[in-house]
Amino acid sequence: MAEHRTMQRDALLDAARTLLSEGGTEALTFPALAERTGLARSSVYEYFRSRAAVVEELCAVDFPVWAAEVEDAMERADTADGKIEAYVRTQLELVGDRRHRAVVAISASELDAAAREKIRAAHGGLIAMIVEALGELGHQQPRLAAMLLQGVVDAAVRRIELGAAEEPQVIADAAVSMALHGMLA
Repeated sequence: MAEHRTMQRDALLDAARTLLSEGGTEALTFPALAERTGLARSSVYEYFRSRAAVVEELCAVDFPVWAAEVEDAMERADTADGKIEAYVRTQLELVGDRRHRAVVAISASELDAAAREKIRAAHGGLIAMIVEALGELGHQQPRLAAMLLQGVVDAAVRRIELGAAEEPQVIADAAVSMALHGMLA
């Protein structure tokens, strides 16, 4: 019985990822979840009391996995420059992954405090690693630079998702160049 409930919960989360990646947070509704999973709408309420609860669960499940992939890539890099490049490129490579698209949709939406805290915790380890790499490069304000760097990554993610004229690889190369060399690179 518990295994069946876990399977249904996983199916609901998977449906939520699809809805978020296809239509953003507006697409994430209980009727849509019910339709995607074949469950009655009342059954959806047995698992989640609200849309916010679905989002919070996705944050708890997907953010750490996504962050671990970025962290692994950074740890494999031998230099501070390499760590920064891995930080940028890995996030941009994950754009096509439904989990990442769901994470982006969630980040763009209004979240309750618990969901925001889960996101902050998952990002915290990444930001600490990038602050350290920027410090190694001698940056005077590595924490500020880390926040601005994430802004570059977020802009590149949006550009890729919009299906911009440039190929994703060109966007990734430009984001890495900006991260490592500034505006004039």
